[in-house]
Amino acid sequence: MNQSQSSVSSLFVGIDVSGEFLDIAYHDSDEYFRVANSPEAIASLVAKLTPLKPERIVLEATGKLEKAVLEALCQAGLPAVAVNPKWVRDFARSTGRLAKTDRIDARVIAHYGAAVKPEVRALDDEQTQQLQALILRRTQLIETLTAEQNRRRRAHKSTYASIDELILFLRQRIKDADSDIDSFLRTSERWIRTESLLRSAPGIGRGTAATLIAFLPELGSLSARQIASLVGLAPFNADSGRQSGQRHIKGGRHIVRRALYMACVAAQRANPDIKAFCDRLRAKGKKTKVAFVAGMHKLLTRLNAMMRDAADWNPPRS
Repeated sequence: MNQSQSSVSSLFVGIDVSGEFLDIAYHDSDEYFRVANSPEAIASLVAKLTPLKPERIVLEATGKLEKAVLEALCQAGLPAVAVNPKWVRDFARSTGRLAKTDRIDARVIAHYGAAVKPEVRALDDEQTQQLQALILRRTQLIETLTAEQNRRRRAHKSTYASIDELILFLRQRIKDADSDIDSFLRTSERWIRTESLLRSAPGIGRGTAATLIAFLPELGSLSARQIASLVGLAPFNADSGRQSGQRHIKGGRHIVRRALYMACVAAQRANPDIKAFCDRLRAKGKKTKVAFVAGMHKLLTRLNAMMRDAADWNPPRS
């Protein structure tokens, strides 16, 4: 596609990201090229795309591999967005594209961008990214601790001393991580106010509040339906004809859902409003997991309203 073509019709760019390369394709075009996933090549790519004025540049959110190119594109004022890889794969299957190569993936991503036009979101600032990194590191430490505790149950007693030493070390590192997160939250007056407001809700501890601050900055700025969908707590129907299937949740921000689940567990002891809601569902025959997901949804809706109104937790009077 030449530049005159791009001015006539909207240009949608798909970028398939790997550790070494970026594979780039334009929708409805034979244009395809590959560049290195390096600062120099990314700068050249930005210079190449800028005069084309694309309507959307879409990448898959694969972890950290896409971070450098996404930041460079956004800093240049280009409409770049990273999307859930599962959405792209589902889209590919729906269009009959089952083969998978870097070239094909780039074309599918470009096609997805043209068909769906995913919303371009502002990148998190450096301070928020630092907080996210601290929270993710704490999560990794907890997962490693859990793995070692499970390993000990199956281990020979001759290895107990080594495992116990590592467990003690990990517990101390988790305490250090908690301290690091708490100290970092104190560097922002806005975060201090937000944490205080969130923790006025019974069941919301420091960990959950920090996770919501870092990974759900949209809290309070969206409708109840939008925030539930963003987190992955909006149930999807599975109905066909006269048959009404079980509703399921999927997608969204896993780390936020996990934090809300732990808050819902704590709420069974500390939050009479959420506990009573879950108890009513269980009394109607709902499974505990289903009741807890509904409780998480209710809690999220209340927290969203609290942030919107800048008001502390105020449960409804019975």
